[in-house]
Amino acid sequence: MLKRRRIRRLLLIVLALGAVALLLIGLLVFQWLKPPPPPPGPGPGPGPTTSERPGRPNAQPADCPDVLTLVIPGTWESKANDDPYNPTANSRSLMLRISSQLQQKFPEARTEVYTVPYKAQFRNPTNLADRQADYNDSRRQGTGRASNKLKKTYEHCPLTRYVLMGFSQGAVIAGDLASNIANGRGPIAADDQDLILGVGLIADGRRQPGGQQDVEPSPEGVGAEIALGGFGGLVPGIKMTGARSGGFGDLSDRVYSICATGDLICDSPTVVDPIKAIGKLANAANNPVHAMYATTKYWKSDDGRSATQWMYGWASGVISEAPRPARK
Repeated sequence: MLKRRRIRRLLLIVLALGAVALLLIGLLVFQWLKPPPPPPGPGPGPGPTTSERPGRPNAQPADCPDVLTLVIPGTWESKANDDPYNPTANSRSLMLRISSQLQQKFPEARTEVYTVPYKAQFRNPTNLADRQADYNDSRRQGTGRASNKLKKTYEHCPLTRYVLMGFSQGAVIAGDLASNIANGRGPIAADDQDLILGVGLIADGRRQPGGQQDVEPSPEGVGAEIALGGFGGLVPGIKMTGARSGGFGDLSDRVYSICATGDLICDSPTVVDPIKAIGKLANAANNPVHAMYATTKYWKSDDGRSATQWMYGWASGVISEAPRPARK
């Protein structure tokens, strides 16, 4: 009887020790296998982005927008005295379909949507009764006003980012500004070209396939100013300037170009008769292909959107993801 009790006690001790050993082993395995503590969670909402490139301030004036969206309308879609914040020159303006939606979506502190007011005309040299401003004067005014707006914002708001967009004549101007910035010709210093979030061009008259991000479908032709570039200023008031010097440089991965097949402004073949060609270009705004980018009749993205829908979606995404500089 006594011997049986001793055996039972010994078994209980062995079982107890085994249980303790298993518990210790389990704890060790748990310590080895448990995941590391998660990083601190996000705050209550997006706050200022304070990390900037060395040499820049950590904050900018309170009246500065996070992003300046510079919109440049096409021929006959603006006028010199138009309101840049509420343009009324042409209620059917292609760019107005994009800019008005951006104004509705974002508060002014997030993005200032500025539509450049300029003549936006193109006198037809083959029509003696045409009293419009010639292309050179119109383009010069548009470029000057757009450049001045960028320069003033850049000097006052060192942390503001930029989105540039244009259609037709406005695309030429926006593209020229982007090329100037990329190649150190101002109005924003080349060292600060990272401030350019993106450039959107519809029917760019200086388009070169492959020189930027061509949004498919994309034709093989070139911009009219390149096709006619060899003739220079053969026609008074209409200087075809050829390709952009230096292209888009380091900005080429942020420049998006849309062009419909058959649009002579951006999809031109080699031109033999420059006088006849310029006459056609002067009337290109009435060309059904050039005038229909708000529909999917002549250009439709791979996911079924019109050019204006694609450009709005792109710009909206870029602005949403832009840094939020601190204000002082």
